[in-house]
Amino acid sequence: MSFPVIGGNQPIRVVQVGAGGMGRNWIRVLTQSPDVELVGLVDLNVAAAETALEEAGLHGVIVGTNLTEVATASKAQAVVNVTIPAAHHPVNVEALFAGLPVLCEKPVAPTVAQGLALAAAAEVSGQLLMISQSRRYYRTLAAFRADLARLGEVGVVTTEFFKAPHFGGFREEMEHVLLVDMAIHQFDAVRYLLDRDPVSVYCEEFNPGWSWYSGDAAATAVFEFEGGTRYVYTGSWCADGLETSWNGSWRANAAGGSVRWDGEGDPVVERVAASDPSGTPGGSVTSDVDSGEAEEIAGALAEFVAALRTGVVPSGEVHSNVYSLAMVEAAVLSSSTGAKVRIADVLEAAYVDAVRTEARTDVRDALEQWGSPLG
Repeated sequence: MSFPVIGGNQPIRVVQVGAGGMGRNWIRVLTQSPDVELVGLVDLNVAAAETALEEAGLHGVIVGTNLTEVATASKAQAVVNVTIPAAHHPVNVEALFAGLPVLCEKPVAPTVAQGLALAAAAEVSGQLLMISQSRRYYRTLAAFRADLARLGEVGVVTTEFFKAPHFGGFREEMEHVLLVDMAIHQFDAVRYLLDRDPVSVYCEEFNPGWSWYSGDAAATAVFEFEGGTRYVYTGSWCADGLETSWNGSWRANAAGGSVRWDGEGDPVVERVAASDPSGTPGGSVTSDVDSGEAEEIAGALAEFVAALRTGVVPSGEVHSNVYSLAMVEAAVLSSSTGAKVRIADVLEAAYVDAVRTEARTDVRDALEQWGSPLG
C-alpha cells in the first residue's frame, strides 16, 4: 500500500492517546527522540494526563479527552495509540479518517476480525497504520535472524518462556492470559525470524495447581510455517526459579547448523563446515552485533518515522501484523477444541465476521472487494 510522505526537516508533530503506565513509557521515548515532538496528549482522565506531563517535565502540550479536537488544536501530523486493546479499533479509526497516520501498541485489536477491519480502514483512508511489536526491535534478534538466514533451510525453531510476574489487577483474571497477553511477542518475533507466515497450530493450555492466575497461565503450541518449518513454543507465567528473559530462550536448527539466543545477549552459532554457504569454518561463534540501532518501543518509533519520511512500508504495517494476532487466536481455538487449527480457517472466519459487523459503509465495501482475507 502507499500513504502520504511527511517531508521537511522539522520533527513530526505527534498526539499520544493514553496516559497510563505504558503511556508514560511512550512519553519518555517521544520526548527523547529528535525526530518527533509531542504536541498533544489525550486521555479520559485529564488529571492523569496532566500529571504524566508534569512528571516528564513537559509544558505547552495540549491535553484533552477528544482526539480530533486535540489533534486539530495542536496541528498534529501523526498519532501514537497507547490505549487498552479494547479501545484500539475506535481510536485508530478516528485518527485514520482524520487524516493522521497511526503507530498503535500491540495487539492491533482484540480480535482478528477487528484487525482486518482496521486494515481495510487504512486502505480507505489512505493512511499508514503500523503496530508496535516492540520485541522485534533488538539488535541481538536482528543478528539471530541474519545468522539463521546464512544456515539454509530451517527445520525447527523453539522458544522457552518462563517467568513468574505477580501483576495483580486484570491480567490475573484474564482467560488464556499467557497466549493473549504475552505470547504474541514471541509469535510475531518468529514471523520476523523466518520471514514467512504460519499455516497451522496445535496447542494445549493448562493452569498449574500453584498458579495465582484465574485463566490458563501455561501453554505449549506447535506451529507449521510455510515451507514446512516447525515452531514450538512452551511457556509459563507462574514459573518461579531459573526464569528466562522476557524475550524467552530460543534455539533454531537449519541445514547448515544451529543458533541459540538467550533473548538478551549475542546469539551463538554452530555451523556445519561442509554445509556453510559463507565458507566460515565450523564450530561455535558469537555474532557481531551492531550497537547503533534503537530498541524496543524506540525501535518501533524509529521505523514509523522512517516510513513516514520515505513511504517505505514498515514491517509492522497492519496487513502483515494481522497474521501475528491470527496465531494467537488460532492457538486459543486449538486449545479450546483440542484440534489442530489452520490459520487460513481463522482468517476466513474473521473475514466473514468483519464484513458482517463493519459499521462504516466505505470500509465494508473495501472488505467485500477483497473477496478473501487480506485480499
